[in-house]
Amino acid sequence: MILRICNKLTRLGLSLFLCFLSHSAMAQLPIVSSQSEVCQQSIQKRRIALRDSILSCISGASIANPLKGNSPKNVQEINILKMGARNNGTYNCLPAFNKVIRRASAKKGVKIIVPKGTYYLCGPIVLRSNVCINLQEGAVLKFAPDAKYYPMVNTSWEGTFLYNHSPFIYGYQVENVAITGKGTIDGNAMTTFATWRPKQKPAQLLSRQQNHEEVPIVQRKFGQGQWLRPQLIQLYQSKNITLEGVKIINSPFWCIHLLKSENIICRRLRYDAKLVNNDGIDPEMSRNILIEDIHFNNGDDNVAIKSGRDNDGWHDACPAENIVIRNCHFKGLHAVVIGSEMSAGVRNVFVENCDYAGYCKRGVFIKTNPDRGGFVSHLFVNNCKFDEVEDLFYVTSRYAGEGQESMHFSTIEHLYVDGLSARKVRAAALVLQGTSAEPVQHVSFNAIEVGEASTGISFENVKDVQLGECHIGKPAGTPTQVSDKDKIF
Repeated sequence: MILRICNKLTRLGLSLFLCFLSHSAMAQLPIVSSQSEVCQQSIQKRRIALRDSILSCISGASIANPLKGNSPKNVQEINILKMGARNNGTYNCLPAFNKVIRRASAKKGVKIIVPKGTYYLCGPIVLRSNVCINLQEGAVLKFAPDAKYYPMVNTSWEGTFLYNHSPFIYGYQVENVAITGKGTIDGNAMTTFATWRPKQKPAQLLSRQQNHEEVPIVQRKFGQGQWLRPQLIQLYQSKNITLEGVKIINSPFWCIHLLKSENIICRRLRYDAKLVNNDGIDPEMSRNILIEDIHFNNGDDNVAIKSGRDNDGWHDACPAENIVIRNCHFKGLHAVVIGSEMSAGVRNVFVENCDYAGYCKRGVFIKTNPDRGGFVSHLFVNNCKFDEVEDLFYVTSRYAGEGQESMHFSTIEHLYVDGLSARKVRAAALVLQGTSAEPVQHVSFNAIEVGEASTGISFENVKDVQLGECHIGKPAGTPTQVSDKDKIF
């Protein structure tokens, strides 16, 4: 009990420190200034200080990098083939994985070596602390597509806490966990889970009703026959995590769900996950996360940052915070999204030096409505490039037209964009849509380059917006002189 309280106090103390740093670093910024260059330099100086303070708190799993934690002598390597697994693509290898993972609780660390071949799994891999699964090149974890193999566990679905089918790789209250290598994780969900969405509406509405009525979580039972798809990988109330190198395909729902977890590195992951709602990475109510060098190719959002839906988010008051996204290659529905499940708030998000690997509908998208409440504060976008998009930077407080009679307005403020470009924008380049009760405020745009756009700028219910150097359409160049073409003589 004492240790648990100390951990909570440590988390609270660090959160308060970074919150203080973000406010002390940013609150005094001159939002409107005649000295635009000085203002931009001030923003960048404080951005770098805040970002670097966050990065200093992120180390991931020591078991993934023995030189930074466990020595090789302390990490036992076990070849899964020697534990009874067969790599023929049909034999159920789950008992072999379970056997090795159970050993981890008695060891200082177990690294499971998975050689080339296909390993069929009739059920979820349930992680324990101090485990690294290393998928060597050519290795494939292929999950059985039948719902009967995935029992109900304590999880979350679209921002509501409940019991549902287990994620295919599930870690609850674990630490020092890693999945690494050049192999593939195949959800194999094409013929079953991928077909469930048309049937999910009754259970979806029931889960939201139970959220709003604050039904005890243990009574929120979903599973067989309810059609709520499980995530492929979920880490829940966990810490010190590294996910690196592997390829992800055919997920039943969101690919990687980081729920109420901290100190996480997602690095050099590769995606070809284009089934319905195959979000790439969903950090929810999680903190101190580094997402870098990812090659996205997803059937939904690439990165979707969340913090719980409505009552569940307000009750837990656990914001998503301190997230650095850098050197990524976007392809899918939206590149980086905040919301719409963001009722506990989102703060200190950095998107840096990213580009496109293909089409994205929107570049950066913040979405909320008067049902949600919560806040979005201190988003920094720097040096990001897109090709063709529908909208480049879009902030809306009326997402999906929902909640127009509600009064849970979201606070959206301190958004700083310096270096954002697209060759073509089919709809709107820069959009800010606040509410009269809560305008979007303290926003800075600089170094915006858009080749062509149907709508350049659309701002409503905003306050304190600064525009630096922005070109939407071709730069104007030198004004022409009067000539006979003007027909004024």
